[in-house]
Amino acid sequence: MASIRDIAKMAGVSAASVSRILNNDETFSINENTRKRVIDIANKMNYSKEKNKHGSRSTGDEQTIALVVRHSAESELDDPYFRYIRRGIEKEAEKWRLRVLRVFRMRDKEKDWEQLSKYGAVVMVGEMTQDAVEKAYSFNQKLILVDTYTNYSQYDCIQTDFADKTHEILDTLYQNGHRRFAFIGGLASKVAIDGQVVRYKEEVRAENFQEWIKLNNLEDCAAVYQGSWSTESGVALAKEMLAADPLPTAVVVASDPMAVGVYRAINDAGLRIPADISIVSFDDIDIAQYMTPALSSVRMNAEEMGCLAVRLAKERMLEERIMPIRVICSTELKLRESVKKIIEAVD
Repeated sequence: MASIRDIAKMAGVSAASVSRILNNDETFSINENTRKRVIDIANKMNYSKEKNKHGSRSTGDEQTIALVVRHSAESELDDPYFRYIRRGIEKEAEKWRLRVLRVFRMRDKEKDWEQLSKYGAVVMVGEMTQDAVEKAYSFNQKLILVDTYTNYSQYDCIQTDFADKTHEILDTLYQNGHRRFAFIGGLASKVAIDGQVVRYKEEVRAENFQEWIKLNNLEDCAAVYQGSWSTESGVALAKEMLAADPLPTAVVVASDPMAVGVYRAINDAGLRIPADISIVSFDDIDIAQYMTPALSSVRMNAEEMGCLAVRLAKERMLEERIMPIRVICSTELKLRESVKKIIEAVD
């Protein structure tokens, strides 16, 4: 149940103004649209003068955003991407005096789905199977999907532009003379209702790498290597790549932690970056610019993705919008010392 301060924050007016409006102060002069907005928000947030007359501030479930995440506690600690999304969610929610409660992780075997119905909105972070998304929606239609690349047109969805950015990376490498390419990345996965992880090869970066290769008629000059998302997997996949003949002159890596492993394998093989092989990655974690040579990487603002999720949830909670929307978050390619311009025969 909302307080006067909560309503004021949501409406963008002072607490004193909300108090005078809700108490029907006839001497208070204010724009009629503002008056109506305050009353509408109070109704939607279940404000009660009786329950607030002693000045207590209640934090009812209708002002809480339920958070459902697909990743484990360990991966949230290890991967800054998920930490930044969550930090953005919590920061934006605090701004609007909303609560955030992680109700369960998708990998939990036991999940209380019914509890989703009592919250103001639900934010799901990461790829879930269609039946899992539909089940969440059946209990709460104010559903926001974050970092989901399946084409769920009926839900609010926040994505990165990794598909287009993969093409941009390859265009840049091609313009720098590269004609032999490799991709190293992790398998895509979704979490099912029962918590089981379903893995498959059609990861967004890998798919768009192959699409670009096909569009440029370079199928005989490219290879894809996929495994887990760990640094160790980056080492193993890079060793597999280095056994090929001829070697690629440029490698696209799906994440910076994997790129650390690729660096290790290339150095262990006595090859040099970028003299022998250029590398571009995704994430642009803090260490990327301090690697030797500095790693070229795609920078994303994961925290802003979390902030956007709360803004979309707020619109749903206040019924300001009923049409589902898809937000594509732009990323930035940071070219550093790991990419070299080479001279090859002109096509």
